[in-house]
Amino acid sequence: MSQFDSLHPALQHHIVNSLGWRSLRPFQEEAISSVLAGENLIVIAPTAGGKTEAAFFPLASRMLTEEWTGLSVLYVCPIRALLNNLDTRLQRYCELLGRRSGLWHGDVGPTERRRIQRQPPDWLLTTPESLEVMLDSLTVDSVSLFANLRAMVIDEIHAFADDDRGWHLQSVLGRLQQLAGRPIQRIGLSASVGNPEFLLGWLADSCPGERRILVPEKNVGQPPSAVSSSVSSSLPHVGQPPSAVSLKSPDDDRMTAGGGCPTSGATAQVQLDFVGNLGNASVVINRLHRGEKRLVFVDSRERAEKLSAHLRQHDLATFVTHSSLSADHRRQAEQAFASRENCVIVATSVLELGIDVGNLDRVIQIDSPGSVASLLQRMGRTGRRPGTTRNCLFLTTSDDSLIEAAGLIDLWSRGYVEPIIPPPLPYHVFAQQVMALVLQQRGIARPDIFRWLADCPAFAPMRREDQEAIIDHMIAQDILFADGGLLSFGTQGEELYGKRHFLKLYSVFTSPPLFTVLHGRQELGFVDDLTFMGKKDGPLVLLLGGRSWMVRHVDWTRKIAHVEATQAKGHSRWKGEGKALGFALCQTIRDVLVSDGVPEFWSKRVTDRMAEVRQEYAWIDRDATTLLPGTDGKPEWWTFAGYAGNAMLAGELSRLMTGCQVTFDNFAVTFKDGATVRSAEQAIGQVRELPAESLIALVDEDAARGVKFSACVPPHLIQQMLVCRLRDDEAARHVLGQRLKVMAG
Repeated sequence: MSQFDSLHPALQHHIVNSLGWRSLRPFQEEAISSVLAGENLIVIAPTAGGKTEAAFFPLASRMLTEEWTGLSVLYVCPIRALLNNLDTRLQRYCELLGRRSGLWHGDVGPTERRRIQRQPPDWLLTTPESLEVMLDSLTVDSVSLFANLRAMVIDEIHAFADDDRGWHLQSVLGRLQQLAGRPIQRIGLSASVGNPEFLLGWLADSCPGERRILVPEKNVGQPPSAVSSSVSSSLPHVGQPPSAVSLKSPDDDRMTAGGGCPTSGATAQVQLDFVGNLGNASVVINRLHRGEKRLVFVDSRERAEKLSAHLRQHDLATFVTHSSLSADHRRQAEQAFASRENCVIVATSVLELGIDVGNLDRVIQIDSPGSVASLLQRMGRTGRRPGTTRNCLFLTTSDDSLIEAAGLIDLWSRGYVEPIIPPPLPYHVFAQQVMALVLQQRGIARPDIFRWLADCPAFAPMRREDQEAIIDHMIAQDILFADGGLLSFGTQGEELYGKRHFLKLYSVFTSPPLFTVLHGRQELGFVDDLTFMGKKDGPLVLLLGGRSWMVRHVDWTRKIAHVEATQAKGHSRWKGEGKALGFALCQTIRDVLVSDGVPEFWSKRVTDRMAEVRQEYAWIDRDATTLLPGTDGKPEWWTFAGYAGNAMLAGELSRLMTGCQVTFDNFAVTFKDGATVRSAEQAIGQVRELPAESLIALVDEDAARGVKFSACVPPHLIQQMLVCRLRDDEAARHVLGQRLKVMAG
């Protein structure tokens, strides 16, 4: 008997007759027994691979067989657009079975919300922030609404787990479980996870029952191959107008398919090209793959608009979508794109998640995303039709992005996906949950706080005395008021987060931890917040778009960095301070630089350009870190340890070399203020005698202002949290164990 036969007969009937499905996919069948048995489950399958149905069908079968009533299943997504996209599909499935689904997020009006409360649907699509609103609002009877809750599906779970928003979700889920009075089955869905066993433990935590990771069988043991370069290499040199281009058509723009990535679920085609600027990129996009539908990812809203303008000059039907456009404008652009052929939509990361924009032919990446996981999400938008293959064409516009893209593709080709690492010690989330419980319970006894939050994994590593210190601090700051053992909002807390302002409690979890970099009013791009956490005594210089920018002001509250152009020395060496990169990617970039190999997926332009870049870095040693005098004579220790690893090393070196400013980026630690290669070598020797676990990064004190609810947490705990988040013991341990090569000036 197949697993399909285990489903409720009515569901079987509608899958075959109403939906017209001749069969389920193998991994969807495999999920049935686990879900029916109440197991906690992680399902890893490619974008548009059928993960939603793998969760929905067996849960719907349980709903029918066990006669669940009321609101039984929550379907949680990280963004509203994805919920809107799923709403129509789940409504149809529910209607076939005589059940109902509902939608609740920030754009849903009060009339629909009241209807949901009067007649709760069987399924509710929502966000963690909206769940918090339901729990805390005076107008929602959360006890009644969630009394029948049985299961929760978390879509794009990787988008939650490596962020404080994931801790918020976990906290809310724990409170929901207490309201329901029973364990809530948890099912996570993702297309890209590097450490699924860890993620499953994070998801299920203290829940009873079996746990399982489900990956489509064809993904296992098939490392990808990125093969066949077919992009023409006839673009002009950088600076030549695109109008002067005579671009030859490639002999074959359909690459030979390689094996499937362990989390891609399909064969994939990847190409890497160097084009020098956005104008040249528009020429390639216009000339290649004519007649096809193309999705182009860029790294900033300004560059999205610029590229769109270039493409329209070629009379190519072009749409654009990014977070600064209205929701209505984005929706119209996405709908128009979905119904067209021979067109392009240019997008920032807003289209990275699984929003349906129709059957795509091509994904094109301008420069490089920050991770393999992001590449998998983007590439997964293609290859959905039978006979098509997932693909991504990289068009790089600078040496920086060329080297980063080459390293990223190399990581992907080896089947690597970044591990999910939830940020440690979220003290500010604990403070937020205390205030949320004050709202939810209309005042709460201090011991009851710990009962409500006892099962949340976010707070388990925290010492009880630190949690008590946070509550004491909020009382001292008049954020909370203690009266006869009952906690309520104080005057300051009422003003900031009370009944009329409680929505401010959730806004922090809806924005990614990225800073917008502005030159005047011109947006240059985005950088990771870690870029500014490391303590620096002098001005920070970023490298963005192939130019150097000196940071003049950091607005931690609004997450904006104001910069001005600079001619700072050292610009010729690629340091990549623009965004925080991980250890694995930085090590792979080093390997690309020291190698003499020319992968088949490189275009001729890439091969030629990379030869020049490699010559500049001829001093790099694969088996050693290198200390050398920089272009301005200041010693540079090239570790390729990644941002967090170098932060730890620089922190310890700063303590040893009193009076010497030590700065760092993704690849190197730089000594200033009169340091010599000899004095730097001696300090490095002392650090190499220390265990990696003892190294502590220096954190800019102003970074605390970028933490929402920092006023609710004692400053020393905020500092401790930031220090813990700016460390990579594996990277530091690797560097300390390597040979040190010293080069004289």
